[in-house]
Amino acid sequence: MNNDSQWQRRARVVLGLFFIAAGCNHFVHAEFYVMIMPPYLPWHWELVLISGLFEVLGGAGVLITSLRRTAAFGLMALIIAVYPANVHMAMNPDLYPALPPWALYARLPLQFVALAWVYWACLTKTSKGRL
Repeated sequence: MNNDSQWQRRARVVLGLFFIAAGCNHFVHAEFYVMIMPPYLPWHWELVLISGLFEVLGGAGVLITSLRRTAAFGLMALIIAVYPANVHMAMNPDLYPALPPWALYARLPLQFVALAWVYWACLTKTSKGRL
């Protein structure tokens, strides 16, 4: 077994657990996520719960070989879909006084790191041709 495949497996486990925890957090602290929703989007409460559910499902899916590819594409679509909320936060730091403005801006490139993480851990093959 080569190091690439070991690192990818570890990255998938961490990725899966991260998204499961983040999704659960949408249910535990839903009011925070509702607060960061851009005002032009409808159904804030529902979208928070739906995105939380899909984070949990995506996180679990990357841990299951037969679901991994579908889950990875779903998580990548979700990361892209929530990007406007991060932009909204960065553009309106006065609405989030509990968070330092630098943190609001730091979230923006981290979304691209998350996309790369999902892609590398779930959609690239190791040198032995396995996922």
